Amino acid sequence: MELQQMRYAVAIAEERSFTRAAERCFVVQSALSRQIKALESELGVAVFARTSRKVEVTPAGEAFLAQARACLAAAERAAVDAAAAQGAVRGTLRVGVIPTVTAVDVAVTLGAFHRRYPDVRVLVRSGGSDHFLERIAAGRLDAAFLGLAEAVTPEGVRTQELVRERLVAVLPANHRLAGRRRIRLEDLVDDPFVDFPAGSSGREQSDLAFREAGLRREVGFEVTDAELLTGLVRRGLAVGLLAPSVVQRVRGCAFVDVNRPGFDGGSDDTEGSLSWDRRSTPMSCASEPRG
Repeated sequence: MELQQMRYAVAIAEERSFTRAAERCFVVQSALSRQIKALESELGVAVFARTSRKVEVTPAGEAFLAQARACLAAAERAAVDAAAAQGAVRGTLRVGVIPTVTAVDVAVTLGAFHRRYPDVRVLVRSGGSDHFLERIAAGRLDAAFLGLAEAVTPEGVRTQELVRERLVAVLPANHRLAGRRRIRLEDLVDDPFVDFPAGSSGREQSDLAFREAGLRREVGFEVTDAELLTGLVRRGLAVGLLAPSVVQRVRGCAFVDVNRPGFDGGSDDTEGSLSWDRRSTPMSCASEPRG
């Protein structure tokens, strides 16, 4: 049994797709499929249940993958320790970045990191804060740049606040309130809203603002990125709430401060954060990779 076969199996389990796993591992899908077939033949069990639409991990596969991840982590750790004995820093740093991150220039930061630690392989993933928090807690991601409501306290990870911003109203350019310098939440309750999915950290801060104000609103559209959110606003389909650092890059919309008790510095602020595994420090992620 080869380590590469284990890596392929882990990638398939996490991506739930042979195609995406092949892309992630930089290998053609046919070669990946052959390796998995050989692995299952050696094990004498099916690791994956395949259908025309999806890939599921079998119970035997779950047992195998738990040990495969441990083996991969041990193998990588052995290589890192050997390099460290010679004064070198090696390994893999897995970083998640939300599309709306503005607290830091990620490209500049990773560039500086690469110049200081050229032998560390950096893998950057794009996605949502909630997904990243789950992956960090599970040991499948080392660190992530997130956007969280102040009231949100992530479990199983450590966080450091990078910036805090107050939300502003994002309105169509021809909206009745677009010319105002400041409005109240009450002024928007009759408008349809576009927001992030219910239950997500991106949605929490705006839901909390209305809840604390004793107001109800209608969320007619749920999206997963700020670009689509502002696109719907620009076309006059809805209004929204976003951080100023995000909307300042958007054209075709009006941005108005929202005035209500507690809004300035209150619990409905949005927070740019760096999160990482609570078992590590941010710097040790590079020297202590996990599979």
